[in-house]
Amino acid sequence: MRATLAAAAAFLSSHALAQLQTGIYTQYPDCVNGPALLTSNLVCNPNASPHDRAVAIINAMNITEKLDNLLDVANGSARLGLPPYEFWSEALHGVAGSPGAKFNTNGTFSYATSFPMPITFSAAFDDDLVEEIATVISTEARAYSNAGRFGLNAFTPNINPYRDPRWGRGSETPGEDPLRTSGYVKRLLIGLEGTDAGLFNTSHSGYKKMIATCKHFSGYDLETQPVRYGYDAKITSQDLAEYYMPPFEMCARQNVGSFMCSYNAVNGIPSCANAYFMKTILREHWGWTSDNNFITSDCNAVGQMVGNHNYTTTTAAAEGISLTAGMDSACIVANTGAGNVVDTQGAYYDGYATEEVITTALVRQYEALIIAGYFDSAASQPYRSIGWSAVNTPSSQQLAKTAATAGMTLLKNDGALPIALKGKKVALIGMWANGTTNLQGGYSGPAPYIHNAVYAAQQLGLQYTYANGPTNQSVLTSNYSTAALAAASTADVILYFGGIDWSVEAEAMDRYQISWPQAQLDLLTQLSSLGKPVIVAQLGSMLDATPLLNNKNINGLLWAGYPGQDGGVAAFEILTGAVAPAGRLPVTMYPADYVNQVPMSNMSLRSGPGNPGRTYKWYSGGVLPFAYGLHYTSFRASFAVSAPAPWNYGHHGWKKNYHGPTTCKQHGSYNIQDLLSGCDEAHPDLCPFPSAAVSVRNTGRKVTSDYSAVLFVKTTSAGPAPYPLKELVSYTRFAAIAPGHVTTTNLNITLGALARRDEQGNSVLYPGNYEFLLDVPTQATLSFTLTGKQVVLDLWPQPPANQTYEAAINCPDYGNCPQLGQPVA
Repeated sequence: MRATLAAAAAFLSSHALAQLQTGIYTQYPDCVNGPALLTSNLVCNPNASPHDRAVAIINAMNITEKLDNLLDVANGSARLGLPPYEFWSEALHGVAGSPGAKFNTNGTFSYATSFPMPITFSAAFDDDLVEEIATVISTEARAYSNAGRFGLNAFTPNINPYRDPRWGRGSETPGEDPLRTSGYVKRLLIGLEGTDAGLFNTSHSGYKKMIATCKHFSGYDLETQPVRYGYDAKITSQDLAEYYMPPFEMCARQNVGSFMCSYNAVNGIPSCANAYFMKTILREHWGWTSDNNFITSDCNAVGQMVGNHNYTTTTAAAEGISLTAGMDSACIVANTGAGNVVDTQGAYYDGYATEEVITTALVRQYEALIIAGYFDSAASQPYRSIGWSAVNTPSSQQLAKTAATAGMTLLKNDGALPIALKGKKVALIGMWANGTTNLQGGYSGPAPYIHNAVYAAQQLGLQYTYANGPTNQSVLTSNYSTAALAAASTADVILYFGGIDWSVEAEAMDRYQISWPQAQLDLLTQLSSLGKPVIVAQLGSMLDATPLLNNKNINGLLWAGYPGQDGGVAAFEILTGAVAPAGRLPVTMYPADYVNQVPMSNMSLRSGPGNPGRTYKWYSGGVLPFAYGLHYTSFRASFAVSAPAPWNYGHHGWKKNYHGPTTCKQHGSYNIQDLLSGCDEAHPDLCPFPSAAVSVRNTGRKVTSDYSAVLFVKTTSAGPAPYPLKELVSYTRFAAIAPGHVTTTNLNITLGALARRDEQGNSVLYPGNYEFLLDVPTQATLSFTLTGKQVVLDLWPQPPANQTYEAAINCPDYGNCPQLGQPVA
């Protein structure tokens, strides 16, 4: 099975590379010397509105040309002077290999800064860092696009919450919590698109730096269990609104340029044909209605509606139905079979989509390109001057290393760390000690360098021995054990660099076990019996570390995730104390047996028959909890009497005439109606609740360290049972708190963070008793009461009768339940 999955991943990769060779890279239309049909068109007038410009160029197309521009490879129009454009570029944690990207083999434009994977840098709980990383990524992407080597849009970020620890793509995401993911994507989009509120000034005083794509919309988070392309996720309105949708709502509120509909169906309807998702929720309920916003399919998702979902019998029908439902562009992977070739001609000529629908889709896409400066002269816009000198600058290199150290999370330390290595012989053992691209993870491009642990040891002038180690083998073979024991025999300290990589978890490849690979555990047992300090640094997504935590001969455990181009150096900086660890787990560490307790296909969050619950909100059996992380010093976190800069009247959602409390007090009582009447936010869920003033003291004597404050809420009386164990409501990161020093701040909280979703998906703020919990493990609590009447903050739009959870679970096959699984067209 594993070989089959690895082959599938390789298949996807190879075919993406095959499409790379088509040579369709960004060429800017020539509004000065192009054909008269272009230069005389309103699209070339920078003083006209983006919408009017897009309408003008699309109206100049005939129907054949329109149909030629509905795929990710938009063929443009030679007659109109429109060059072909490839919409498929990738930039998850740096400019990445993709059909729209073109790298030289050496020299200029042969690499880009390779940051850690999102799962790693999100563990810093530092949204300023997220924005800084995204800003560098978009700058380097612009340098490439200006040289005709990258698109003006990218299919990033992946913001599906990391629901199940087996998911092969969880490392692409910021973790399991939707509020954390929403905070992450808000700041990420500012950095990527270069616009503070995600808004484009229609008076043409600004451009989007690039067009980001929030994916995969929605309910997508499995690769191979049971099936990736034809899976029909059964999701209640409550879980959908509470867990799967909030990060996408943030994207809509930030006016992100693009969404991607996903491979899966939800309650019987494939996502790319789901008008309830794309029209009712996204465009109508969330107000994502600016004309420059478009929806692309995931690549081959439209074709899979025929071959896997059995939703239609032809790709013409699948394409037409999807366009009519709100999708605007179909992405395909070249050379993956006739079933994935989308019949755009048939979509129109067979009557599945009108020319009006097609025109609307194209206007959306081209208006997005206009806002990114596609039709304007280089001299007239700020981003066209970015060139190769902006790629992998010294500051970007430092940021990549900082992102790795900031997210690395200390899980065990018996006092051996930080460890002084000068003058000692060090054994470097394991599968990533001398690693290369496995430090980068997935969706990566060529890095300028890969600095692994061996490189780091060399730079420090250490005496070291090296031995490779197994990755996912179940049996420890003598070639690994003999070499490792030989390397360790002369060493004073053993540093083991193990875990998993993208040969174990990847797109199109879920995991079936979440335990440490047995061969590695056996090798660590041998190494830890030598009577020498053993420190473990783990690569990859979360593994059940119970054997390592319980082994008294293993002195320390550091989770590194996928640390990027400077991952080895970053690990050494943490282990030696050059940088103090302050990361927190972005996911729960589940016990290995969890995979036997619930199938991946069970999408429910709450516990029930065959489901012990998911995430820290509904599952209490974690080996280590969400937001867990150790430090090299000790901190005392408490609720303060006051802190600087509370949410002031007239700011952060308070009306100027509101004179109620803005800081939450112990045993305070707050009337729901008063809080809402004092708010001037357009969305009631964004109305502020009085801030929690917190104080953090470094009670250690030696180490200056960052500290990430995390605040949860808990109730056992507000609203109906069952109650979540706790829910994250706010977080921030303090920088460099010196020994003996105290720092204070206000953690801002919204009413939406305190509300709960009812069974219909409505966000309801209930009166009752609540408690704030500070830190993990909890160091301080603050009790308060909400009084008054319960209020619906967000009235969730209800699905059509045939798209409910209740209908879906009683429908045995794919497709509309009333059709009993038969294709709709």
